[in-house]
Formats: sequence, C-alpha cells, structure tokens
Amino acid sequence: MSTSNFKNKCVTQVNCIYCDSLLCMRGMKAVLLADTEIELFSTDIPPNRTVDFVASYYSTESCKCKLRDIACLKCGNVVGYHVVAPCKPCLLSCNNGHFWMFNSEAVSTINRLDATGMGRLIQKHCLCPLLMVRQLLHTIVSKIIYS
Repeated sequence: MSTSNFKNKCVTQVNCIYCDSLLCMRGMKAVLLADTEIELFSTDIPPNRTVDFVASYYSTESCKCKLRDIACLKCGNVVGYHVVAPCKPCLLSCNNGHFWMFNSEAVSTINRLDATGMGRLIQKHCLCPLLMVRQLLHTIVSKIIYS
C-alpha cells in the first residue's frame, strides 16, 4: 500500500471491547505487515493515560521488531502491543508510521466525522506535527541507507 493510500483511510475512535473505555481518537484500520490476513487498528500517537505496558519485550518469528503488549488501564485486559523498536526491514517497508497496534478482537471502533459532521474524517486531514517530523526523518534515514 502506498503512503497516499494511508492518507485516505478513515480516522477511527478506538474503544476497549471489554469495558468500553476510550483508548484512542486517532486510530486507523490496518493490516499486519508480516501477515496481511491479520487486520488490526493502529495509531501514530502514543495513547495518553489509556493503556500501559504489561509483560516483557518480545519478538515474533517473522521479524526482529521489539514488541511489548499494552493493556487497558481501566479493566486491565490486553488490547494490543507497541512496536518499541522496529527492525530495519519493517522500517524500510511501506509503513504508515503507526507503532501502537490494537487487536481487532479486543477493540470496537467508530468512524470519526469531519468538521461538517456529514463526511468521514480521513487521515490526510488529521496530520499532526509529530507525524510530519517522523515522515521527514524516515525519508532522511532512507536516503542515508541507500547512499
């Protein structure tokens, strides 16, 4: 998926399915890079006082990314994971800069509306300074690696 496709995705509100607690206002439907059959929701902004880390760091068989599970602060159920340190292949692949992942079976989502209240809010209308800096850094790192 190209970067422009990410920008046209709908922004979602992500809630814990176990207790209906708000986890994130800037979610996006996504697929796992290592297995595109697995759907999840992701965000590029660290959830603020809604989740916390549980258990130890781990990696999967498919890549060397350093991961850590996250749980809802209200009910304690695991709702996803954070990519603490992405591996080089994942950083260089087509990714959206979202490193906070929510398991689709652990969350419910609501599509957010734009300022008119009539249409869906899409990612390109919701860009934040943090994401723009991250995209710039990714471009610079890619140029250094390929130079």
